[in-house]
Amino acid sequence: MENSLQSVLILLAAAVPVVILFRLVKLPAMIGYLLVGVVIGPNGLGLIPDAQDTRSLAEFGVVFLMFSVGLEFSLARLMTMRRIVFGLGASQVVLTLALVVAIALAAGADWRSGVVLGGAIVMSSTAIVSKLLADRLELNSLHGRQVIGVLLFQDLAVVPLLILIPALAQQPVDLAAGLMLASLKAVVVLAILLYFGQRPMRAWFHLVATQKSSELFVLNVLLITLGLAFVTETAGLSLALGAFVAGMLISETEYRYQVEDDIKPFRDVLLGLFFVTVGMKLNVALVLDNLVWVAAALLVLIVFKALLIAGLSWLFGSDSGAALRTGLDLAQGGEFGFVLLSLAAPLHLVPEATLQTALAAMVLSMLAAPFIIERSEHIVRHVSGADWLARAMELHNVAVQSMAANQHVVVCGYGRSGQNLARLLAQEGIGFIALDVDPKRIKEAAAAGEHVVYGDAARREVLIAAGLLRARALVVSVADSVLALRILGQVRELRPGLPVVVRTVDDADLDRLSEAGAAAVVADIMEGSLMLASHALLLLGVPLNRVLRRIRDTREHRYRLLRGFFHGATDEVEDSAHKEQPLLHSVLITPGAAAIGKTLRELDLARLDIEVKAVRRPNVLAQAPQPEARIAAGDVLVLFGSGHDCAAAEMKLMQG
Repeated sequence: MENSLQSVLILLAAAVPVVILFRLVKLPAMIGYLLVGVVIGPNGLGLIPDAQDTRSLAEFGVVFLMFSVGLEFSLARLMTMRRIVFGLGASQVVLTLALVVAIALAAGADWRSGVVLGGAIVMSSTAIVSKLLADRLELNSLHGRQVIGVLLFQDLAVVPLLILIPALAQQPVDLAAGLMLASLKAVVVLAILLYFGQRPMRAWFHLVATQKSSELFVLNVLLITLGLAFVTETAGLSLALGAFVAGMLISETEYRYQVEDDIKPFRDVLLGLFFVTVGMKLNVALVLDNLVWVAAALLVLIVFKALLIAGLSWLFGSDSGAALRTGLDLAQGGEFGFVLLSLAAPLHLVPEATLQTALAAMVLSMLAAPFIIERSEHIVRHVSGADWLARAMELHNVAVQSMAANQHVVVCGYGRSGQNLARLLAQEGIGFIALDVDPKRIKEAAAAGEHVVYGDAARREVLIAAGLLRARALVVSVADSVLALRILGQVRELRPGLPVVVRTVDDADLDRLSEAGAAAVVADIMEGSLMLASHALLLLGVPLNRVLRRIRDTREHRYRLLRGFFHGATDEVEDSAHKEQPLLHSVLITPGAAAIGKTLRELDLARLDIEVKAVRRPNVLAQAPQPEARIAAGDVLVLFGSGHDCAAAEMKLMQG
């Protein structure tokens, strides 16, 4: 007991600072866990032995990893991406396996070791690649969709490989029978669980959920996951296969997202332990003795996968630039590769020196992945002439659409919010040009005569081509703070005074976006809650005028630009009981006005209980203008105060 506690403390003391360091430098935490295992394991400092207890816990990490994959399995998603998944993805897996087995046979090795190594090399890192593509806003690009499709098929390919690899350990004379028996078991068990399990699973989860106990719900998830893993292991298959099936069954219920949130802490902790045990298997001394072979294996792994996937992507209709990006994004080892090598290691299907070389090359390739993906754009531009042409055509199309536009609005993103905004702008006779990166959406909208064109709004040259220098305003209609910050950075450099309205999901990034130069930040969650409250109040019998006033007061408190409102004749009846309610009033400073040449501090409108909300000049809307702002002819001052005070302030501005 004392030794076990000591091992756990050593593991935690090593893992916590290393993972913190890796997160600070924006590298995947799994790489940190791998290095922790290398350093403290029996082949490093020897602080923790490679004990059975540790390996057993690590197996549960694989179980929950496969459970998560099953939970994200979506038949509808597979069908929408079937050409990429079952075309490009399947071709990559089958061709890589065939080539590695052929190389193994040519080198005089056992074909079974070729299958194991091929299965490991096939895999790319879903965790690393998907996160980096999301950060770079490339998930919806052509190469981004291809990368996700290939990763999806790789995840599916793990299932038959988990069945195949243990069967390969049997004697050659029994191999064919063993493979047939394993396949038959897998088909029977999967058919029973998937066909007969869906309806009972939904009913059972409904029963548990009605008890309204979070701890009972988590216990039930653990029971289902480990129970089905036990069933498949008892049938002579693997624990991971049962966990995958459990995830698939739950993914068809309405409790999928709740399960995903509840299981995440268990999965992440145990998966981290799994990667530590993988690192413990790496024999540093053996790797150093074979450093040349490790370097060669790393180079072959990256170059081989990049060229193979790029070639297949090109054959499936991509241009050379998108094909090369797809290859570079997937040119690394993956977490499931470690799973397969860990499964094969005790079966002695691969010689120890070869296994160590493969492990080291995969670890190094995953360390290199963020840097390769970060530099992929630079590499593609230098290698692919066709990509330059595609980029030039993109800019040309944007420029053609915006050529005649002046004093227009640039809309970044043409999803639902962008389209609703565009319709309102059109109704008001305000010109706009919309930028989007979804080819299907652009094709449909352009066919309907909409002013939308393909273009990445975060790129400087695309914004210039869209007429940013002539624009009246810019709206980021995509609720993506990373994209908004990149766009704001470009706008701040090119047009510092241009009003920019940014949409966000919640208030988490409000300060960052405002500091980056956003004139207004609109939060979805805020507007949704206001609509929810307004409907509830109306159904409870609260008068409409009072509901509207409550909503307006809340917005005024939340949105600086909406504090107050411009008064109109129709407001007389509505606000009869609130004659002195503050309002917004615009004052045009005409030539000869007394305020011309004076600063806001000198005018001292605060003495009249008036706040200057904004000073509007052509193409510029300054929020909360500074006291030293000097008034010029043609300025429009937006005043905030009661009607009586606004009238007095206007008289002072115009007559002194």
